[in-house]
Amino acid sequence: MAEKGRTPRPAAPSAPDAAADIGVEARIAAGLLLNAALERRNGLDETLASPALSSLPAPDRAFARATAMAALRRLGEIDQILDRRFSKRPPEPVMTILRIALAQTLVLETPAFAAVSTAVKLAERDAKARPYKNLVNAVLRGIGRDGPGLTTAEANLPDWIAARWKAAYGEPGLAALALAGRDEPPTDLTLKPGMDPADVAAAVEGEVLPGGNVRTGRRGDVALWPGFEDGGWWVQDAAAAAPARLLDVKPGETALDLCAAPGGKTLQLAAAGAEVTALDRSASRLKRLDANLKRTGLEARVIAVPAEDWEEPDQFDAVLLDAPCTSTGTYRRNPEVLRATRPAEVAKLADVQHRLLDVAAERVKPGGRLVYCTCSLEREEGETQIIAFLRRNPAFKTVAADPGAVGAPAEALTPEGWLRILPSMWAERGGVDGFFAALMVRED
Repeated sequence: MAEKGRTPRPAAPSAPDAAADIGVEARIAAGLLLNAALERRNGLDETLASPALSSLPAPDRAFARATAMAALRRLGEIDQILDRRFSKRPPEPVMTILRIALAQTLVLETPAFAAVSTAVKLAERDAKARPYKNLVNAVLRGIGRDGPGLTTAEANLPDWIAARWKAAYGEPGLAALALAGRDEPPTDLTLKPGMDPADVAAAVEGEVLPGGNVRTGRRGDVALWPGFEDGGWWVQDAAAAAPARLLDVKPGETALDLCAAPGGKTLQLAAAGAEVTALDRSASRLKRLDANLKRTGLEARVIAVPAEDWEEPDQFDAVLLDAPCTSTGTYRRNPEVLRATRPAEVAKLADVQHRLLDVAAERVKPGGRLVYCTCSLEREEGETQIIAFLRRNPAFKTVAADPGAVGAPAEALTPEGWLRILPSMWAERGGVDGFFAALMVRED
């Protein structure tokens, strides 16, 4: 799958060697996951947990998920390839079959004979696709014979997202952001104090990142990785680890983590020696935090309550608000987020962030610190929020971040002293999630 005007990046890691033996049921499951992700937010995760998929053997489930994710990451490019073969697009069930087949052959490097053969079988089993089974066969064999042709990474972005990112980050910035989302990212680990990053990196066949996170290309069940049971680390993107480091809590300080689930930042604050209170409106999502606290031996007071409804009057030395957002900065790991997000959600969530920032401000002691962050690339959910907050709250002043001290790319520092981490940064290492973070101190 070449990319117009640029040297193609290496393909994502190939599917297991046994991919050719994975059957029709796994490919049906891949189509279900792809369509669910395109139809609704959280659709992929919900479908993956459904009886239809949970009953599949583990290798089939892994193959189905890998294929659906590959199709999501390269959806625009795949459609560019397919649309050159049609005068008119076939029905959606046929497009799903073709998309899944091309994700296998062009991204996961599944043998073409296996992908084509099972695609035709899928068409035969679907009443709406059956009349097009010869088309499916001809299109896939034609692409295999002629090659996919040139594609553009920008095609993988919804038009409205591409327009916003071009306006915010320029044409070169848009191109770099599009490239950052094409391949499956590595996994980052945040370590408890006292753990030797070099030792952990050696155990998981990874590398040590600036800031001390460990990055690995290892795949599979994290719970089976060396060191997991010992509780010396947890999975957390390097960019997601920066905001808690920015807060710079000291042993014995009190810290409040608002909107805490799934809890990586709570673990960081607790590991730094703070007395941590963690709030979140979702009791179910806090279960993961409770499990990680138990596994790592760290302590925090965890309360399932919306931040704005918590009635206790406490104020804290340090407050962290990782606010609900569109999550557009996480598209490397969650490509479905770009398809599920709608333009109206940016303004809707910006209003929520506005309210939560004011709630957070009330919880900061005089002389205390507040970090606001979101995993969004939209300025309304980052820079614009802080500009408006500082106007509303003159007692708070910005404190400039030190990217090196918090494990963030140096180029993430904005003129205001905030952090705007883009997925295209550290491209040579595999990129990072997109984040905005700002540190403020209450002076009165």
